[in-house]
Parts: sequence; C-alpha cells; structure tokens
Amino acid sequence: MTKAILINLDYCTGCHSCEVACKKELGLPKGEFGIKVTEVGPFQYSEREAVKGKWEWTYSPVITNACDMCVARTEIGKMPMCVQHCQAWCMYYGEISDLVTKMDNKNRWALLTNKEA
Repeated sequence: MTKAILINLDYCTGCHSCEVACKKELGLPKGEFGIKVTEVGPFQYSEREAVKGKWEWTYSPVITNACDMCVARTEIGKMPMCVQHCQAWCMYYGEISDLVTKMDNKNRWALLTNKEA
C-alpha cells in the first residue's frame, strides 16, 4: 500500500516547523528542503460578490525529491518529522485510502506522496 501525507491547507499557518524538522532529520544543507512551505498572497478579492472585500494568504507545504517520508521513523511506527512537528496539527500520515476518508468538502486539502512511497 502507498503511504502519503495529507494536509488541511485551510489550517496551515505557514510556521515552517515542518521544514525545520525535516531539514534536521535529513541533515539537509542551507537552501535544500524535503518539504518546503510556499505562500500565495496576501491579496484582496475585488470583483466577484461572493469574495468581494476578502483577503487571502495561503500556505502550502510541498514535498520535494529529497523527501523519503522518514522511512527510518515510519518503519518503527513513528510519524514523519514534518507531521510530528506541525504546530497547527493539520498534517496527517498514513495509507492513501485511509487519508482520503478524512477529506471533506468544507476545507482545501493536499494529498502528497513521493516517488519512493
């Protein structure tokens, strides 16, 4: 079965804790990441009535090719370091089929896996 990381994008605060924990676990040098938090915004919507006057600032953690899903940790039943250190508790690790059941139509979700998983 394929393992993945599920992220509730509506609750990611962009704290970068996942980045720091991953870099430390993998021993990555400056400028390299196993997971990288990207951000969009801030910007204000002005045209469509449904979102007129609202602001958006979105953070989105992205897994890079350096990510190995913390195989040494997960093989002994621990969570990947990024999931364990998520300050917003918006990251989950497990089988894709199990993670999909957590997804709802109320939040924005990202289901991430790597080539090795």
